[in-house]
Amino acid sequence: MDEIKIALLSCGAEYSGVYPEIEKAINKFNAKIIHPFVETSDIDDAVEEIGMDVASPDLRLMAAKAKSLVEKNADADAVFICTCFRCAEGALMRNEVRRYIAERSNIPIISYSFTERTTAATLYTRMEALTTTARRKALLAIKKQEGLTAGIDSGSTTTKAVVMQDNEIIGHGWVPTTQVIESASKAFSLALEEAGIKQNEIEAFGATGYGRLLIGENMHPNFVQEEITVNSKGAAFLADKQEGMATVIDIGGMDNKAISMMNGIPGSFTMGGICAGASGRFLEIASRRLGVSIEELGPLALKGDYRNVEMNSYCIVFGIQSLVNMLSQGAEPADVASAACHSVSEQIFEQQLQEIDIKEPVIMVGGCSLISGLVKIMEDLLRVKIIVPKDSQYIGAVGASLLASGFRR
Repeated sequence: MDEIKIALLSCGAEYSGVYPEIEKAINKFNAKIIHPFVETSDIDDAVEEIGMDVASPDLRLMAAKAKSLVEKNADADAVFICTCFRCAEGALMRNEVRRYIAERSNIPIISYSFTERTTAATLYTRMEALTTTARRKALLAIKKQEGLTAGIDSGSTTTKAVVMQDNEIIGHGWVPTTQVIESASKAFSLALEEAGIKQNEIEAFGATGYGRLLIGENMHPNFVQEEITVNSKGAAFLADKQEGMATVIDIGGMDNKAISMMNGIPGSFTMGGICAGASGRFLEIASRRLGVSIEELGPLALKGDYRNVEMNSYCIVFGIQSLVNMLSQGAEPADVASAACHSVSEQIFEQQLQEIDIKEPVIMVGGCSLISGLVKIMEDLLRVKIIVPKDSQYIGAVGASLLASGFRR
């Protein structure tokens, strides 16, 4: 496996003690940090070209390193840009540097804001996706599923499986995630049953999601991969947008992902959030408190107006407290449902979607894409029409099955 060179463009990582954690995460995936060389005289020119004049010497150096990468003065396979989440100036420069590199090169990029408590484990999925994008471009270029393959997506709240044959989905499985292997086996069995085939007929299968490593150890799939690259392929396939630019928004049970992709391959992406308040978990709790199923939450939200309810907390605990308070004061359930959807959409808009370039079409996937009120509010915030493809909740399983066709026996 070739060693990947990751250019580190950072501010404050050394002072905060996070640098060793970044290095540990990068090294785990047979990659190494490189620091693009710049001349002191280049710094002012770079800051002027990027158009963000800042006071911090480290941020100015970041701009110069970005210019060095774009001008190919440094040999890098990928870029990791990070600043402290407390620094507003750092956040602005981080975003401008990311955009500057993305517009002038095809180097995959992660943009990230760290805290003093950021650990290597926090970064593992991000680094795995970054190195995979750099290392496996030939695999990720697959646009058509061939033969008889399957995919399992072991998510934090649900486990999904699909069986595909010659570019068509012929079987689905969907179960709550309890014990990872048990849930994966059950979802796989349901997909096989619907497809009307036996497991020994499957030519290859892939695994992704939170439980992918455990599945890899116990079920021995042909392909095990993190969800950023896999979900990009699944979204592009399901939406029939495998050519050109697109943006993927994936709101999961415990976190969310935003991916800017070209031809189904991630260019820049971000994941997670400050709190699970920006996730499907918050909406599940909200629907339960409203006395409706999660399937009914979306239509109910479409009937309400979030502006009639005060819900301004980004914390899942205080968000639910706010919801309960509004109901106790006589707020309409539809307005509360709309406020819950708006709270999640707004957090994703402010936290994740500022870290990537939004390119149309925008594709929304994952279980939360089935919540119509959430989709509508996200459309209003972005001012674009969002595509929710058929089988959008099976995105990870579809992507895993599609990519697994490159590993057929």
